[in-house]
Amino acid sequence: MNSRRLPLDGVRVLELGNYIAAPTAGRLLADFGAEVIKIERETGDELRNWRLYDGQTSMLFRTVNRNKKSVVLDLRTDEGRRDVKELAAHCDVVLENFRPGTLEKWGLGPEQLSEANPRLIFVRISAFGQTGPYAERPGFAAVAEAYGGFRELVGDPDRPPVRVGVSIGDSIAGLYGAFGAVMSLYEGIRRRDENDDPLPLADRIVDVALNEAIFSMMESLVPDLGAYGVTRTRTGGRMEGIAPSNGYLCADGSSVVISGNADAIFPRYMLAIGRADLADDPDLASNDGRWRRRDEVDAAIGAWTGARSRDEVLRVLDEAAVPAGPIYTAADIVADEQYRARNMIQHFDVDAGGEGPTRVGFPGIVPVLGDESLPIRTVGPDLGEHTDEIRERFLGGSR
Repeated sequence: MNSRRLPLDGVRVLELGNYIAAPTAGRLLADFGAEVIKIERETGDELRNWRLYDGQTSMLFRTVNRNKKSVVLDLRTDEGRRDVKELAAHCDVVLENFRPGTLEKWGLGPEQLSEANPRLIFVRISAFGQTGPYAERPGFAAVAEAYGGFRELVGDPDRPPVRVGVSIGDSIAGLYGAFGAVMSLYEGIRRRDENDDPLPLADRIVDVALNEAIFSMMESLVPDLGAYGVTRTRTGGRMEGIAPSNGYLCADGSSVVISGNADAIFPRYMLAIGRADLADDPDLASNDGRWRRRDEVDAAIGAWTGARSRDEVLRVLDEAAVPAGPIYTAADIVADEQYRARNMIQHFDVDAGGEGPTRVGFPGIVPVLGDESLPIRTVGPDLGEHTDEIRERFLGGSR
C-alpha cells in the first residue's frame, strides 16, 4: 500500500446521492484522499443491483463507490435527518443528486445544513439544474444526453440514434461535480487567507445539470449552426468533417481504428496500403477534399484491412507511423502491458456469489500522480459496513 499523503487528505465528504452521477463525484474525491461517508437507506443504493449477475453487490457498485464508507440512515425519519445534520457539521462537502426541492422538503437544504457549518460546500447534481423551467422535471442521463445534443450524433445516419454502452452523461456530470467541489474548497481556503470570512451560501453551491454537462462536451455543435447554418448529423464511426478516421474490419473478424486524417500522415498512410494513386491525388491533399471523397477512401482502406489480420494491419501502420489501434474488449484491456505498467488494473478479492472470494480486476485511479496509478484502498463497501464506526466518531455512539 502506498503510504504517500494524498492531495485531499483531511477533507470529509457527506454523500447523499445514489446511482452514478453524485457517487462518481464522490469516487473521484475519495480516490485522492477525501473521507467520503456514503449514506444509504436500508435497502441500499439501487446501483448495488445493477448488472448484478450473482451475489449481493454488483461490480458496478464496487467500482463507482470505491474508497468510501457506507452508513445506513433513513432520511425520511426525524432521527435520520438529525443524524445527517450532525454529520454535515463535521464535513467540508455535501454531494447530492435528488430532484431539486427534495432536500429542502426534508429540512436538509443548504440553508438548514449551513446553520451548523457556514463553510459547507454543496454539490447538487440534477437533470436540468436547480433553476429554470425544467428544474423540477425528473430525468436520468439518457434523457439528458438527448437534450444535450449528444444522442443525435451517435450511430449511423440511416438508423435511429443509439446510446453508448456506459452512463457517459452521469460520469461527465460527476467529473464536473468533483471539479466544482475542489474549486470551491480552494476558494474557501483563499478567502480564509484573506479575511477569514466564509463564502456566501450562493458561492458554496455547485449546481451541475446533466444536460449541461453533456452539452459542454459538444464542441462547436451550436457555433457551427450560428456561423454556417450547419446542423451536424450522425456519421457512424466517422467524425464530421475529418477523414479518413474510422473503424475497419480485419480478416480475422477483429476491428481496428485508424486515424490517418492529418495532411502529413495521409500520403504515407495510402502508400502503406498500396494506394499510391490516392497518396498522389492533389484533391486528397487537404482534409476538405478527403471528406468529400470519404466513401471512396474508406472503401480502399476497408479492402486492405479486410484482407489482413489485425496484427498485420497494426504492424504495417506502426512501421509507417500512422496512428492506429485495436478495438479492445475487457479481456484485451486486462492483458495489455501498457495498462499493467501503469497499475491501471488493480485486483481485489470480492464476493461475486461463489463459494469463496473471487479475484477481480478493477480500473485504476486517474489521473496518475507520479509514475503509476495510485492504489485503490478499498472497493465499494458492503451495505452499512461503517455505520457503527461513523456513529461512534460523530453521532455519540450506537442508538
